[in-house]
Amino acid sequence: MNFSSARQSFYQEINQPDEQINLAKAALDIAQEEYPDLDLEEYLNALDTMAAEVQERLPAERYPMRTIQTINRYLYDDLGFIGNTDDYYDPRNSFLNDVIDRRTGIPLTLALVYLEIARRIDFPMVGVGMPGHFLIRPEFEDVGIFVDAFNRGEILFEQDCKERLAQIYQQPVELQGNFIAPVSSRRFLTRMLTNLKMIYMNRQDLPKALSTVERILLLFPDAPVELRDRGLLYYQLGRWAEASQDLNIYLAMLPNAEDAPLIRQLLKHLGGDG
Repeated sequence: MNFSSARQSFYQEINQPDEQINLAKAALDIAQEEYPDLDLEEYLNALDTMAAEVQERLPAERYPMRTIQTINRYLYDDLGFIGNTDDYYDPRNSFLNDVIDRRTGIPLTLALVYLEIARRIDFPMVGVGMPGHFLIRPEFEDVGIFVDAFNRGEILFEQDCKERLAQIYQQPVELQGNFIAPVSSRRFLTRMLTNLKMIYMNRQDLPKALSTVERILLLFPDAPVELRDRGLLYYQLGRWAEASQDLNIYLAMLPNAEDAPLIRQLLKHLGGDG
């Protein structure tokens, strides 16, 4: 595969068992396509330094709540990390180097900083892809607490999560198990790339949108919607043979998809099978 060095590094990182993927390294590989001169070690070292400084502040008795409070004081009070509510859709909110430099980001990337610090101090935490908002929680059985990295490490309980879901859906919602299940590394990275994809699509930056879809497909090669979207981006970029191939695969996978008639019409225009 004729990949850039950043893409090759990303591919190598994700081409191993999920639990062995270094999330921070993979996230920086994503950023390096935007910033070719990015020094990955500089930012990995920055995370090491943060973790070491948290370690020094930890109390002798490391109960989960005390550990979380120590991380919160360090990240939000000492370093001034904050959720970016002023320009939520700034792509820099999705690049880990920018988040570390600017000390601002979106729920996912602030959660990543938090998770990386927790991992380095041997305090296991996992990401939780709750609908409407990304949270993290300690990976201990029956702890029952969640942390909102976007809102200064606010500590939430299951009832708080239910109330947030009720606000989103405008009706009472049960806290289903899949809402608070751990997010795999591949899913985490896919969510990061999907955020960027939506930003670039809205900005009509088609080459960068295509770049994000290509990397999602490295993570999940058989994702039908991503194959469709890559085909549509190829079409808009005038790469019609590649567009036809992806769109035909999409129809073969989902022949009864809601948008299948439109895709068949587009393929006829391209002279494809449809």
